[in-house]
Amino acid sequence: MEQNENYVKFINSIFQNLSTALQSIEDMLPKVEEEEFKKELSEQYSKYDLLSRECEMVAKSENINLKDNNWFEKLKLWSSINIGTMMDKSTRNIAQMFLIGTVMGIVQCLKDIKDYSNVSDELTDLCNKLCDLEENNYQNLKKYL
Repeated sequence: MEQNENYVKFINSIFQNLSTALQSIEDMLPKVEEEEFKKELSEQYSKYDLLSRECEMVAKSENINLKDNNWFEKLKLWSSINIGTMMDKSTRNIAQMFLIGTVMGIVQCLKDIKDYSNVSDELTDLCNKLCDLEENNYQNLKKYL
């Protein structure tokens, strides 16, 4: 497939969405005390990681170098997590933070699917998988509020 600018933008957006989810879980997991909630987040991590690997394989097959979130975005996420849990490390508060992040991920998927609808069926399918995962995670996280 011929690489075009929108293809690269689409796959990078998917990858960055996945990277944000993975980093969020990595940063937050040590703060979680409830075992059932830890298990839920670990399962989510595994599913995001699997999709991330699929995204990396697609990029590799197209000779695309994926762009991870820049250091500033990573710092913002890390700061947000640490400030958000400084005074309240309760399961409820952490679940709320994940729910907000999950909704942001869903919104990004929906925007990408609309913006890049004619770019690649393969990437649209991958983005739909991510959106489905995010929606499932949203449903699972609600019980921890």
